[in-house]
Amino acid sequence: MDRRSFMGSMGAALLAAGATAQAETVEKPVYTPNTVKRDRPNVLLLMADQLRFDCVGAYGNKQILTPNLDRIAQEGVRFTAAYSCTPSCTPARAALLTGLGPWRNGLLGYGNMASLPYPVEKGRAMAQAGYYATSIGKNHYFPIRNAHGYHNLVCDEHCSYWFHKQDAQSEGSWEERCDYEAWFWSQMPDKDPHATGLTWNDYRGLPFVYPEHLHATHWTGETAVNFLKGYERSEPFFLKVSFIRPHSPYDAPQRFYDMYEDVDLPAAQVGDWAGKYAPRSGPGNEIWHGQLPPEQIRKSRQGYYGSVSFVDEQIGRILEVLERRNLLEETLILFLSDHGDMLGDQNLWRKTYGYEASAHIPMLMRVPASMHMQAAGKVMDNPVELRDILPTVLDAAGAPIPESLEGRSLLQLVRSGGADWRAYIDLEHDVCYAPSNHWNGLTDGKWKYLYHAQRGEEQLFHLTDDPHELHDLTGDTEYAAELSLWRQRLVQHLEERGPEWVKEGKLVPRPHSTLHSPNFPGFAPAQTTLSRVVHGA
Repeated sequence: MDRRSFMGSMGAALLAAGATAQAETVEKPVYTPNTVKRDRPNVLLLMADQLRFDCVGAYGNKQILTPNLDRIAQEGVRFTAAYSCTPSCTPARAALLTGLGPWRNGLLGYGNMASLPYPVEKGRAMAQAGYYATSIGKNHYFPIRNAHGYHNLVCDEHCSYWFHKQDAQSEGSWEERCDYEAWFWSQMPDKDPHATGLTWNDYRGLPFVYPEHLHATHWTGETAVNFLKGYERSEPFFLKVSFIRPHSPYDAPQRFYDMYEDVDLPAAQVGDWAGKYAPRSGPGNEIWHGQLPPEQIRKSRQGYYGSVSFVDEQIGRILEVLERRNLLEETLILFLSDHGDMLGDQNLWRKTYGYEASAHIPMLMRVPASMHMQAAGKVMDNPVELRDILPTVLDAAGAPIPESLEGRSLLQLVRSGGADWRAYIDLEHDVCYAPSNHWNGLTDGKWKYLYHAQRGEEQLFHLTDDPHELHDLTGDTEYAAELSLWRQRLVQHLEERGPEWVKEGKLVPRPHSTLHSPNFPGFAPAQTTLSRVVHGA
């Protein structure tokens, strides 16, 4: 057996067992079986931040080790055309919170989530349905303690990345300390939790410099395990566990970094149209475009892959406590990401783009035996999106699904076998990084149309034949009818927004930013610039 095969087999074994760095010396925890009978299924929503769809083994990646996510896919439903309607942290999470697309929830790009409540919000709706609603990890709410109806928030927002000493004189700058960092300082009061030296949107990857139990990924998993191992309330739980990784910094612990040292990781995919993004967007390590050397891209991906596998291991620990407490077959499990990560594809970095590595996300659903549905091993290619999660959890709770929601229940999609589902889903992102990065789009998972709003430029990709979007078909006369069809669909979608979007039946270039729609809570027409945000996109 060569080193690569050995590392892969050992890594899979460790991950599947939910191992720690000293797996051979750590005894299995003892969990007391649950004895409380509840009238409805528990609901567990698992999230990873910035996880692209093709970095999960169940989606066909043969290099990455994600045995626990693969198990959820094998025992549940894998959605192959899941997308993030507005692929950056805050607007994606606004869709998740509200069950609404960007125009209806009002956040069209990267800015603070609404501090005022929406009429229907996920945590509050589940609490009203009789669930004990808890959120662990990243929410990206504004302010960070804005609970949006959850009974309990235990949060990790990595605030000290943003509120540094130079801000100490600013009002409230040190009041927004998250629970993870407070815990870290309780363990190491004189240390910097970010001493690995990577910045928030850094393209580099480096191993975490502290013992791995101090890492935010382990803290999130441990907090979730502690919640589940002692849960004895009479009402079912609605638990969201939201990992802040694999979002950069790519700082996986050393053993996960080493796991991919000799693995042949996929190279960056660059389309014949993407040369304009080859020059670096600026100095430093937080670029949004730039063709970096292949060895640097590989190092970035090594750290990213390690971060993904670390998250997967913690998910394994969560599955273990559910199983050993006899809760697994009484709990609906959903897994998803808020958006992806370009990792050098198309010479782009970070997110906010309509391209597959940024907008296409993994989405899995494991239906427990208590719900009496035949769902194991299903693969659905219908276009689904973050706005579908709120209707899904309300459906599981047996609660009414408000007609105002744009999303639809994934449970109903499975029940119907895909009948009477949407034909395609809308995507968009307001200006971010530069005026040129400003677009609207549509996709059905087989075709994708993008309209770049600054100058009115178009792109058309046939994802079935060209999954890496290497060839833009807009200039090919063979696809003129297809281009016209998708353009007209976008015209129909945007018409309600008025003449600044569609005029005389045609899409209108929009060189300016429109961050909020009139549906944003507290909307003021004068809002034209980004407000202060907790995390940089």
